[in-house]
This record gives sequence, C-alpha cells and structure tokens, in this order.
Amino acid sequence: MISSLSASNQQFINNLQQITGELNDDALAISSGVEMREVSDNPDQVSELLQARAALATSQQISTNLSSVTTEVNTGEQALQTAVQQFDLVQTLGAQGATGTQTASSRAALALQLQTIEQQFVGLANTNIGGRYIFAGDQDQTAPYIYDPTQANPVSAYQGSPSTRITQDAEGGTFPIALTAQQIFDSSDPTTNVFTAINNLITALNNNDQTATAAQVNGLANVAVYLNTQLAFYGTTQDSLTAATNFAQTQQTQLQSQISTLQDTDMTSAITDMTQTQTQEQAALAAEGRIPRTTLFDFLVS
Repeated sequence: MISSLSASNQQFINNLQQITGELNDDALAISSGVEMREVSDNPDQVSELLQARAALATSQQISTNLSSVTTEVNTGEQALQTAVQQFDLVQTLGAQGATGTQTASSRAALALQLQTIEQQFVGLANTNIGGRYIFAGDQDQTAPYIYDPTQANPVSAYQGSPSTRITQDAEGGTFPIALTAQQIFDSSDPTTNVFTAINNLITALNNNDQTATAAQVNGLANVAVYLNTQLAFYGTTQDSLTAATNFAQTQQTQLQSQISTLQDTDMTSAITDMTQTQTQEQAALAAEGRIPRTTLFDFLVS
C-alpha cells in the first residue's frame, strides 16, 4: 500500500507507534509483574529460566514425598516408643514372677497380664496408617501378624515381606525409611526376639517354674537393648528427614529467587522507563503541533 503521507509525517507516525509500543510493554510488565513473557523477550535467559523452573518442580515434589514419609516414620517411632515402655513392664512383671514369694496362682495372674501385653505387641507390629501396614515391608496391604490365644505360640509367622522402602532427598541422595515387624519384634536371633522372650516367660510362669522364670528374666535385658536399637533407627531417620526437608525448603527459596530475577519485572526500572517514554511521547506530540501547516486556502486568501 502506497502512503499519501509526506516522508516527515510518516516518520513521525512510525516514531509515535514505537513509543506507544514501549509504553504498552511497560504497562503490561508493571501490571503483570512479569518481564519475560515470551522467548523473544530475553532469549539469552530462557534456558536458565527453564532449568530453574524444572529444578523447583522437582524440589517441591521431593518436599511432598518427604512430608508423607515423615508422617509414616513419626508413627513408627511412636509405636516403638510404646513398645519400649511396654517391654519395661514385661521386665517388671518377670522380675516379680521370679521371686520366691510367688505362688502358682500369682504367677498365673502375671502370665495373664503378659499375654495381654503380648497381644498389644502384635497390635504395634500391625500399625496401620493410610491403609498401609507400615511394618509389613513391601507387602503392606497384609497385617504382619495374626494373634491366636488358643495356640501354644499365639503369634503367627511373619505375613509380610522384606522392606526396600527408601526416600530421596533434594541433594540426590537416598536413605532407608522403614524396618519390618520381623526385624523389630521377631528377630532371627532368639536372644533378641521380643515375641519369643515374652512367650517363653509366659510359659515359665504358667508352669510355676521359678528357676525357668528367673532364667527368662535374665535374658530380657538383652532383648530390651535390641528393641531400643530399633527405636534408634527411627530417631536417626527422623533427623535425616528433618535435614532433607530443611535443605529442600532452602533450595526452593533460592530457586524462586533465581526465577524471580530472571522473569519478574524490576518495578523501579519499569516505572522510570515508562515515565521517560511518556515524556518522549508528550514532547513528540508537542513538537508536531508546532510545525507550520500551509494549505491551498492560505495561498488563495493571500
């Protein structure tokens, strides 16, 4: 299309359009708070921005996972705290049963209390959170143990599987987050097996056998140490989760700052630039208004 405007007028309009475009860009940057809205806005920084966004998304997902795992580990730690306290009671009751002042009926009464505690241990081993048996290993939809008081050994064989559960931290490392009920309560070593220790003590008390009861009581300290070691695993895991969560939060703050620097509007600079551009626009319009205009009518009336 051929323009009917003079060269000077066309140049003025082109300049005015450029100024208007700059004003619109400044206004949009200020109102949206985002400087880089398209690749063409700052192509040199696009790759860095995309990498920062991807790293932020990954770190946020890790934080979500860590939060879920923390709930599970805290529940496991609380269950083991209860188990350690209950085993202290097992030792107390066993020590009472080993004294020479006890009778067959009093030892039977102690055995009955221990049976209740044994059932409570099975309940702890079967701790469930969110539909998952957290001590059942990878086969977490099945309760690790069944308790049947009619059996000589009322605690069933372990129904779960080994645990391969680990979690990832924001630094790229991994660490285990769970033990199985078999590891905790049903050790392959009979000298550290909680269920075996309680059941053998119950048998000795029901048999009114002071010597056997005393022998079983002597072995309880070793089981208690082992149980506390399992508790310590969960305490260490809690510390690892706290450190990983704190690192991820710090990382996300840094990434958000980096993203903001790359894409967000520098308000002071944008407002200053907009003010200067408005001044240029006003000056251009004023200058154009002062240009003399000579028309055919001017020649006719002269």
